Amino acid sequence: MQTSRGIKVPEDAIAWSFARSTGAGGQNVNKVSSQATLRVSTAALLGSPTKLARVIQALGETITITCQESRSQWRNRQSCVQKLSEMIDAAAAPPPPPRRKTKPSKGAIERRLAGKKKDGEKKAGRRGDW
Repeated sequence: MQTSRGIKVPEDAIAWSFARSTGAGGQNVNKVSSQATLRVSTAALLGSPTKLARVIQALGETITITCQESRSQWRNRQSCVQKLSEMIDAAAAPPPPPRRKTKPSKGAIERRLAGKKKDGEKKAGRRGDW
């Protein structure tokens, strides 16, 4: 399997386990082991060293994903693989650029001060001879 950011997950790094799901489903819940649990060691991932370092820092040494949304084991397995790909891609993404500090424009300062002046005049108008 390969993610969209170019990180490869070898087949031997993936470990599956299955169990009976919880929740609604009638007799199917009692008979079928449709809950899928996926475990992947981040040390076995292949790709750029900087991306792998980001993944290991963000997700730890092992990634564990459990899916039981569907009544089908196959669909739950597909869902686990999809979530794994999304998690790895999100963790491998470069950090956002630092925020550049900006100053408010001259017009924005004038509008803010005009609004404050108007509010002050309004309050001053409320002060009257009681």
